[in-house]
Amino acid sequence: MKKFAILPVIALAAISAPAFAAPGDSDSENGAATAEVVAPITLTHVTGAVLDFGTFTTGDTGGTVVVTRGGNGSATGDVTLVQGSLEAADQFTVEGDPGRRFSITTGAGSVSNGAPTPVTMAFTTNARGNHTLDASGDASFSVGGTLTVAGGEPAGVYTGSYAVTVAYN
Repeated sequence: MKKFAILPVIALAAISAPAFAAPGDSDSENGAATAEVVAPITLTHVTGAVLDFGTFTTGDTGGTVVVTRGGNGSATGDVTLVQGSLEAADQFTVEGDPGRRFSITTGAGSVSNGAPTPVTMAFTTNARGNHTLDASGDASFSVGGTLTVAGGEPAGVYTGSYAVTVAYN
């Protein structure tokens, strides 16, 4: 019977003994990394292009002049476009990474007659928000707008500006 009593004691000792470190108790592996550099996005204003609200009379109570992105003009309220008025949308080109989408943000602006005491008319702009660069990395877009005319502004040429920003999506 002594044989049977010794076996359980040996089994208990083996189970409770600390494990000894053996080769293979650690391992290492290299991870993967990647990076992609894209061509910078570049915005160019087309030479000679301008958001042109045309030639109009203001009337006493004013109104608006609207120019679509397609360059078509119309007037509302007491504002009247004169015969032969030529309205136009502004034009821009974009260059960058082929096939990549980008957004367009345009700000409001104003035009002023530049007189010693300048008279100013405010306008909002309208551009389609998103575009995709073609296979060559090129795109173009136009900007329309709505000019608010208070009424009674003096005759003259009014000029101004507005901000345009493009960014990759």
